[in-house]
Amino acid sequence: MSFEWPWQYNFPPFFTLQPNVDTRQKQLAAWCSLVLSYCRHRKLYTVDVLEVQESPVFNNKKIERKLSVEAIQVVFEELRKKGNLEWMDKNKTRCLIMWRRPEEWGKLIYQWVSKNGMVNSVFTLYELSNGEDTENEEFHGLEDWMLLRSLQALHAEGKAEVITLDDGKGVKFF
Repeated sequence: MSFEWPWQYNFPPFFTLQPNVDTRQKQLAAWCSLVLSYCRHRKLYTVDVLEVQESPVFNNKKIERKLSVEAIQVVFEELRKKGNLEWMDKNKTRCLIMWRRPEEWGKLIYQWVSKNGMVNSVFTLYELSNGEDTENEEFHGLEDWMLLRSLQALHAEGKAEVITLDDGKGVKFF
């Protein structure tokens, strides 16, 4: 399945931050939506700012337009304000992209556990994110850091507890 680019992606001014406040707000909203959709499509969770500038999301070779590193930082700051991004370092060179928040992943995981009658069961983190039983689930392949945050969100709701097993971490669902 190929990624569907929004109409703005082929509009050259989209790749230059607009000076008008209202126009810029709409532009940033469109960029945020594009970045989250693209990361979701590619299942990207960790992004390097310098590398991403060359990726198709910020570099449209067809119209020969590229978003500047400074503008990418502005888009990423907007994503951070919305709770969809966390910086991994002080220099803001790498970040975690959360195209779905931990609470949303937790809800999806718990729905799967409930639907399959596995409440009161214990799973290793590997079984949840990489096991055969979850192959057709959207959370299959979820990176460990996001899986743990999702389970912590479920813990806060009293629906799960992260436990330490001999070979790593596991989770018990309630």
